Amino acid sequence: MKNLFLVFVLFAGLWACSSGNESTMEEVAEDAPTLEYFGEEISWDGAKDVAELLSLGEEAEGELKVRGVITDVCQMKGCWMKVDLGNGETMRVTFKDYGFFVPKDAAGREVVIEGIAAMKVTDAETLRHYAEDAGKSEEEVAAITEAKNELSFEAKGVVIK
Repeated sequence: MKNLFLVFVLFAGLWACSSGNESTMEEVAEDAPTLEYFGEEISWDGAKDVAELLSLGEEAEGELKVRGVITDVCQMKGCWMKVDLGNGETMRVTFKDYGFFVPKDAAGREVVIEGIAAMKVTDAETLRHYAEDAGKSEEEVAAITEAKNELSFEAKGVVIK
């Protein structure tokens, strides 16, 4: 009888310890941010703030990994997005070989992108196409009449928080 009581106490103690660990693991999982990966899997670590690109000059071109906030996403497919540069302007991000898309509701979320940055001239026709994809009105689309020299980015991988 004494042995039965000891076995019962032992199992009760093990059960109490294990159930406490499970709830702690659940709490940790709930507090950890959810990361979504698109394209090549890249890490969140080691990214420069996208606002630093403006101060880099010619060094802003080439293979980079940057972190910022998504301001706009193509509402047709999620085939491009814009990232806030911190100065009232945005940088258009396209995806390597049109090989992946991001969620259309990703605006406002933090993002890390890795790929190639470059200054390029985007013609008015392409800018009007982008405006249509973004859901702009016919008047807004028609008002685009000039090409724009802008920083662009071709991402091989994207992580959205």
